[in-house]
Amino acid sequence: MNPNSPQNGPMFARRDFLYSLTASLGPVAFSSMLAQAASEQGSTASRGPHFPEAKAKHCIFLYMEGGPSHVDTFDPKPKLSELHMQEFQRNGERQSAMSSGKRYYVESPFKFAKHGESGADMCDRWEHLPQVADELCFYRGCQVESVNHPTANYHVNTGNRFGGDPSIGAWVTYGLGSENSDLPGFIVLPELAFPQGGAANWSNGYLPTALQGTPLRSKGSPILDIAPPAGISREHQRKNLDYLQEVNARLAARHPEHADLAARMQNYELAFRMQTQVPEVLSLDNETQQTLDNYGIDQQPTDNFGRRCLLARKLVEKGVRFVQVYASTWDSHDYIAKAHGALIPTVDKPIAALIADLKERDLLDETLIVWMGEFGRTPDNGVRGGGLAYGRDHNPNAMTVWMAGGGCKAGHTIGATDELGATAVENVHHIRDFHVTLLRLLGLDDNKLTYYHAGRFKQLSQFGGQVISELIG
Repeated sequence: MNPNSPQNGPMFARRDFLYSLTASLGPVAFSSMLAQAASEQGSTASRGPHFPEAKAKHCIFLYMEGGPSHVDTFDPKPKLSELHMQEFQRNGERQSAMSSGKRYYVESPFKFAKHGESGADMCDRWEHLPQVADELCFYRGCQVESVNHPTANYHVNTGNRFGGDPSIGAWVTYGLGSENSDLPGFIVLPELAFPQGGAANWSNGYLPTALQGTPLRSKGSPILDIAPPAGISREHQRKNLDYLQEVNARLAARHPEHADLAARMQNYELAFRMQTQVPEVLSLDNETQQTLDNYGIDQQPTDNFGRRCLLARKLVEKGVRFVQVYASTWDSHDYIAKAHGALIPTVDKPIAALIADLKERDLLDETLIVWMGEFGRTPDNGVRGGGLAYGRDHNPNAMTVWMAGGGCKAGHTIGATDELGATAVENVHHIRDFHVTLLRLLGLDDNKLTYYHAGRFKQLSQFGGQVISELIG
């Protein structure tokens, strides 16, 4: 192909024009996708719940990456105190190589107490969460399959251990659409470093690209290039976009098979609108000092997570459908008293404030909050390097998940683990059933929320699941 030939000239000029446009809109144009794109690629504007009576309209997913220990947070096991430091040899079935060989039981370094009229179990490191204990629905029967962090993250977030499939946030936005055409329907608030497995944890997978999660940076400008460069006015950008629409309309007429073109233009339009909305939504200037104090903002060590919890509330208020907030480093193989003892206070105050704030604003009933990690922890640890360190290994067979708001069965503890916390023994369900239940709370039927891809209709649960009715109020 001769780049200087007349027939190729307009195409190269168009590429130059595209480049100059994206230089002002930056990564927003590509990473922030319009969830209600009215195109064959996946219109969600006309979609609605399969169950109109469902209370939840939004979801805030609090993801404790690394695997928080259920027996050191919300599932006390007195039996471990009797067995503390007792060694044994595991030669039979094991979860992974790390759980083989010489082991010893580890008691929890924390004391537990019951809180609220519901008698919710919490360790003594939770100082603020007990104030909203009766808003919580604890579930102790969930099980997953993977003991490796990346695959376990994918499993919880997408239903597929190997990644590549749509995340739950993408599915929810696909099913319900967005309430705000000026913001993405699915927004992710990660820490400075992405979780293990990276951006595939909030991927759109085979769903339209309009449905992928949009991550906001935890430091500096939440979105790079959200403001146009000096000398470029909004009127200038508007004229550029209008002209680009004309060019693309002519190209689309000649190549109707290129459906991605319409979706790409919708991304540019969304990015243009976000330049007005995002700075206002992400600013805390209009929040009262009392609100900032409640979330622990400007009070280390809760500041960063507190900001993200407050932003989650503001995003939900603006109609964002699904917000995922990450907190990392829960992988406490050693010195769990120090590790979990430091981590819990960083999320305790912000989470309690988020629940109370949503309730005060009459948003809790329509906002489902989910708290979980990718798996639980073992009641024992391995003897490594000839020494003992009071920590725990990965455990896919037992974990604690809790929910609040959104029509869940508040003030109840559902399911149970055995006396050691090693495995779930009551109301036991695979993660796919929990996914199906989350969709049901949001008014969606997993068997109807499908997308045709690679020769078959696919769904979040992979091949169907069972609603855990006990979790629904």
